[in-house]
Amino acid sequence: MSRVKIKFPDNNPVFNTSVVVRINDINYGNHLGNDSVLSIVHEARVRMLNSWGYTELDAGGCGIIMADVMIAYKNEAFYGDELLIDVFIDDITSVSFDILYRIRTNREGKELDIAHAKTGIVCFDYNKRKVASISDELKNRILLF
Repeated sequence: MSRVKIKFPDNNPVFNTSVVVRINDINYGNHLGNDSVLSIVHEARVRMLNSWGYTELDAGGCGIIMADVMIAYKNEAFYGDELLIDVFIDDITSVSFDILYRIRTNREGKELDIAHAKTGIVCFDYNKRKVASISDELKNRILLF
């Protein structure tokens, strides 16, 4: 079985944030649950957009919607771990782009990758309920990096 591999761009992250693993993020294996990883990347995406003055409903003149997701789990994370999240933008088209997330933590003086994730983002007109072109404002913003 081939494993999911996410290749990060060579450029610097467009955004960094951190999230502490909460008790409700822990599953029966006593580690970070896979469903919580998706919630954490959503949190990172919303924080990035907010830092630019955007929301998912209005990201510089267009809405955005997640079309697909890929997550590669690397190591366990546990209650109380501070997760450091580097966010990258890649593969920009006229209607979409990818957001990549490197999630890591420091434990006992060692940096550990916890998960790598990619969300495929499509620009979306929520009033017309259909795919839309990326706005010039959003495109210019993500091309800054």
